[in-house]
Amino acid sequence: MKQSRKSFSFAWTQLDSRFLPFADAATPELPMGRLLRLSLFQVTVGMAIALLVGTLNRVMIVELAVPAWIVAIMVSLPLVFAPFRALVGHKSDTHKSLLGWKRVPYIWLGTMLQFGGFAIMPMALILLSGDSIAPAWVGTLAAALAFLLVGVGLHTVQTIGLALATDLAPVHARPKVVALLCMMLFVGMIGSALLFGALLADFRPVKLIQVIQSAAVITMVLNTIALWKQEARNPAATAPTKPRPTFRQAWAAFMGGGAGARRHMVATACGTVAFSMSDILLEPFGGQILHLSVSATTMLTATLAVGSAVGLGLAARMLGRGADAYRVAALGVMAGLAAFSAVVFSAPLQSALLFGIGTLLIGFGGGMFAHGTLTATMALAKGDDEGLALGTWGAVQASAAGLAIASGGIIRDLVGELATRGVVGPAFADPAIGYQIVYHIEIAFLFASLIVLGPMVRAHADSRILPEPKSQLSLSTS
Repeated sequence: MKQSRKSFSFAWTQLDSRFLPFADAATPELPMGRLLRLSLFQVTVGMAIALLVGTLNRVMIVELAVPAWIVAIMVSLPLVFAPFRALVGHKSDTHKSLLGWKRVPYIWLGTMLQFGGFAIMPMALILLSGDSIAPAWVGTLAAALAFLLVGVGLHTVQTIGLALATDLAPVHARPKVVALLCMMLFVGMIGSALLFGALLADFRPVKLIQVIQSAAVITMVLNTIALWKQEARNPAATAPTKPRPTFRQAWAAFMGGGAGARRHMVATACGTVAFSMSDILLEPFGGQILHLSVSATTMLTATLAVGSAVGLGLAARMLGRGADAYRVAALGVMAGLAAFSAVVFSAPLQSALLFGIGTLLIGFGGGMFAHGTLTATMALAKGDDEGLALGTWGAVQASAAGLAIASGGIIRDLVGELATRGVVGPAFADPAIGYQIVYHIEIAFLFASLIVLGPMVRAHADSRILPEPKSQLSLSTS
């Protein structure tokens, strides 16, 4: 038995790293065990997203009979804090502490906020459903506070966790580390969604309470494991007497530098809007327009996730070989153009296969784009502002995604209603028109992001061209 284990271990070590995704992300400074342990904070963030946006969204509307507009407001509350991620990142860059930690206090604070939000959420939902003698506004206020606490916590944990990973990883390994962290976010989202769905298949309020409070405990445990002995203490870097720039000064230096930070963030916003606007429309489109079954449309989430995983893996491989991050992001945008074109043509052709290919390519392009822009953001950091840079990227990305998802739903409903009433003419009296308009808007945003990315790709390509030696120039001219 022992011999067989040794043989298996030897065979595993001989397996080419090409067949072990992200296996080459480890470095002597950041071994694989430590890296996987650090990535657990992304699992808890994914679990929180799955619980808020997926499980509770359905449970509140169907089982608890909460009005849909109240649910929409509750789910969108975490986005209120998204623009403040840049400020939180800056605060962690300039944190004053005699203990010598910059990142740990903020990750711990975000963890406590998530725990507190999950702890009060079950009772808040019971009050919100009206199953109590308390006034209705008490349940609404309690639920809003619970959702807001979880949202502030997950944004804080993710921002500072990415900054800590940037601190720990050497420059050459950062693209692969980013890919692994993004993958762990998907693992947390998909695994939690499947687990919550199984646990709440036979819904009872007591089960809901147990699931949410278990999520609170799991968040606390996993984030504690992720933090354990990750950040070395450096009292000199966090000394209260050390001069520090204000947020206004740091922001002006970051956005006003020669690295094209403004153009970078505009490209991130345009691309994020393009890939996010149809997030909540793909499954309804498959069911209403292509007449797919519930089980078939449910597979779309897995298809999207597989595409994202492949895109992240390819982007990590390209960046690890020295490819330009902006070029990788642009390739993701081009994949998105093909993806949404396939989705658009799937309606008149009534092709579920074409729709599935388009969904896969949406995930693929979105994964490449997110990896490219996040890696480029890390490159924009100048050494003492990693938190600010990553917080700015997170603020732009989360805000753009939230606004895009809301806008996509509104545009689809508005245009679809006008089309079915015949207001836009008999040629457009088709329920697919509302979806198609959203997909075409996404294609327009993809072209806009390509326009913004173009000069940055060209500038980085030009910077790699070395000038011809002077002696050769003189010989050629003579």
